[in-house]
Amino acid sequence: MLNPNLDDIQLNKEEYERYSRHIILPEVGLEGQKRLKTASVLCIGTGGLGSPLLLYLAAAGIGRIGIVDFDIVDSSNLQRQIIHGTSWVGKPKIESAKNRILEINPACRVDLYQTRISSENAMQIMEPYDVIIDGTDNFPTRYLTNDACVLLGKPNVYGSIFRFEGQATVFNYEDGPNYRDLYPEPPPPGMVPSCAEGGVLGVLCGIIGTIQATEAIKIILGQGNTLSGRLLLYNALDMKFRELKLRPNPERPVIEKLIDYEQFCGIPQAKAAEEQQRMAMSEMNVRELKQLLDSNTNDFVLIDVRNPNEYEIAKIPGSVLVPLPEIEQGPGVEKVKELLNGHRLIAHCKMGGRSAKALGILKENGIEGTNVVGGITAWSREVDSSVPEY
Repeated sequence: MLNPNLDDIQLNKEEYERYSRHIILPEVGLEGQKRLKTASVLCIGTGGLGSPLLLYLAAAGIGRIGIVDFDIVDSSNLQRQIIHGTSWVGKPKIESAKNRILEINPACRVDLYQTRISSENAMQIMEPYDVIIDGTDNFPTRYLTNDACVLLGKPNVYGSIFRFEGQATVFNYEDGPNYRDLYPEPPPPGMVPSCAEGGVLGVLCGIIGTIQATEAIKIILGQGNTLSGRLLLYNALDMKFRELKLRPNPERPVIEKLIDYEQFCGIPQAKAAEEQQRMAMSEMNVRELKQLLDSNTNDFVLIDVRNPNEYEIAKIPGSVLVPLPEIEQGPGVEKVKELLNGHRLIAHCKMGGRSAKALGILKENGIEGTNVVGGITAWSREVDSSVPEY
């Protein structure tokens, strides 16, 4: 599929004008532009990475683009997901992406798959495309994408981002390594924070996403040296690129079929453990907390376990900041003990997850507490809308 018969492919007058800056490049030329026109690329995800790379693939003249996503546009996406606009908030991301792609290049065929990619549908969705681009943000989908690419013999253009750092490479291309050579085993659930918890610099997505688009175009053209066998690391704060060598592991287990990737990554077990912990933990909702605060009773201490910069954005009146990392490392436990002085403990975070974790650690140190379900997000939505939601 990456070596099509170009004899019957023609460019019209508008296409010669549109792609003139490509065609005059000796490495692209007329043949290369025809390759781009006949090529098909599937992007899994239209978030931070998918947004810029889809724009550039469409502008480059990729003839067929597939998009897999089941999410809707949220206002918090707009800081980095530049394919979407304010008018599309609350609407499907794939529809927003298609609308923008066709504005850039009306000749592009856009296939939409408004679904969560899974072991049941991945092979069928991915099979028609020449190149697969992984724009996902979770480990189960990354392993699924990788394994399906291996079984189908498809190049997998990979990227990931977090805070100020990103990485990119090409898997499963020209006998190169695949994702399991980089990560033979998934990390324990919750060990790697999501961008919603840790944040991400918006322009970082553009840098890594456009690198992915560049690699996909090079694969289609058959030009240059791809990132196969090389992991490119980028630090935006230091403005530094580094490169690590990647090699196939000869002892890597053979991928014979798609599996249950949620199970493989320990998600059900982690959810069960969280639920068990939650069932054993005292809880209250934000309305109950509001009543308690309004009662002016002073028999409790309300701690906020978010990070200091989050506390600056929004806070519940009367809360005391004790960040989760301090509790995990020990000093925070002692601080809580000093704060309590015989009072009962209530804890909250952004949505309830980190405060539950903090209370679990404190319980191991002999301190019982109550978790605020929904955290400050629920407080903003149900109690005080003047508190910023982030």
